Amino acid sequence: MENPQEYYRQCGAMTAIDTRAAEPGAFPRGIAALCELVHGLLIHRDMASFAYGVTLSEERINDAHLRPIGEILARIRALDGRPLTVARAPGDRMAAVCRHFSLMLCAILRRQGVAARARCGFGAYFTPGRFEDHWVCEYWNADKARWILVDAQLDAVQREILPVDFDPLDVPRDRFIVAGEAWQMCRTGRAEAGRFGLSFVPGLRGAWFIAGNVVRDLAALNGMEMLPWDVWGVMPMGDDGLLDGGKSALLDRAAAAATLAGDSALTEIREVYEDDRLRVPAMVFNALRQAPEAIAPQVLS
Repeated sequence: MENPQEYYRQCGAMTAIDTRAAEPGAFPRGIAALCELVHGLLIHRDMASFAYGVTLSEERINDAHLRPIGEILARIRALDGRPLTVARAPGDRMAAVCRHFSLMLCAILRRQGVAARARCGFGAYFTPGRFEDHWVCEYWNADKARWILVDAQLDAVQREILPVDFDPLDVPRDRFIVAGEAWQMCRTGRAEAGRFGLSFVPGLRGAWFIAGNVVRDLAALNGMEMLPWDVWGVMPMGDDGLLDGGKSALLDRAAAAATLAGDSALTEIREVYEDDRLRVPAMVFNALRQAPEAIAPQVLS
């Protein structure tokens, strides 16, 4: 069986950092320092105005559609040519969403030889009583011999605004629910599916939304950290009724594999992902742009 720590130390197509973007030794060491670096490079596009006083142009907002870390770092350097270790003013940071914060931390950790992976699921610390669509980074802490969740998005500004009563560098498992766990909770009646999604956008919640995140989390565990609004394969769109015809059974298997995500689960994570209904195809549907988008062949290989 492939060693999980070794597997998740390897950079995939989405997390490969070109030496032209940053020298191997340029980034600081330590989770706290790396999160601070990420905070100085990215700004959450949906919080820019009310939290940071920054008005983003449509062009800047569209930066959140960038997928690979190479394109993200290139865009950051295009906005401000200084070294990546120099924190930008909020208005000079690249517009991003939670997935980009998690991807960047994951990419740097892998570059430093630390096993890490981006996780798609739901945060219980944004809206009371709700589980909001969210991504975090998970890394292997060798000293503690366990995987630890890190929310690289939560800077000092956001921690003042949000009801965060825990250390973002070690997010409790009941505060961030990985997508597979959310699916299992709802399938067994332990939670209501309508509490999972995006509470501030009408219609974006329910079992179909959880199902989409199960597929995205499984893809991320296989080195394909897609956008939160990328849609493909078995993912239903906006209708819980589309979860019949064998889809639920397939999602049960995917959720079980992705939820375990431990040393004994890697083989199953890799095997279930080989199903064409779950694997990222050459063309995905960007739900925000309402358009199909091609995934470069070198990214898929």
